Amino acid sequence: MNPTKEAEQLSGYCISALKNITPEDRIEFADRIESAERIFVFGVGRSGLIGQTFAVRLVQLGLRVFFVGDMTTPIIGKNDLLILVSNTGNTMSVVKTAEIAKRIGTYVICVTSDHESDLTRTSDKILHIDTEYGPGPDAPLGTIFEDATLLFFDSMIPYLMDRLGVSEEDMRNRHAIWV
Repeated sequence: MNPTKEAEQLSGYCISALKNITPEDRIEFADRIESAERIFVFGVGRSGLIGQTFAVRLVQLGLRVFFVGDMTTPIIGKNDLLILVSNTGNTMSVVKTAEIAKRIGTYVICVTSDHESDLTRTSDKILHIDTEYGPGPDAPLGTIFEDATLLFFDSMIPYLMDRLGVSEEDMRNRHAIWV
């Protein structure tokens, strides 16, 4: 058991899983984030946790961001953006959230490993994390999807910082501090 070797192997799987996300996808994703009045993020389980980490970074960038399901989350509107994270693309609460948002006219982006799921049929834009050739027992359940999604989201932050003219110091000043 060599943790460095296993981490390198896992990161390699994750990088391969991101091969379907094009530079154009990245630009459009950033455009949508930048132009939205408010950004709503939702996912369930570990996918939800990954979505929450992205939501935190977006808040630190100075954007108006909410995680769906929090008690203080306002009602979504037409000029908002909804980012949904679901490995299978069939998690009922995530699909229903997409359906509600679409009825309102909200732009919906989903991050999923199944590009032919219920969620993708409801979304305006699909960011496909390709886990088809995952390693199985080397990364059980949705590990590759979750880790690859986290890498993708984290790779977006420096790009958004540059586009928005936000420094790390600006982000630090918006970091949660309880003193």
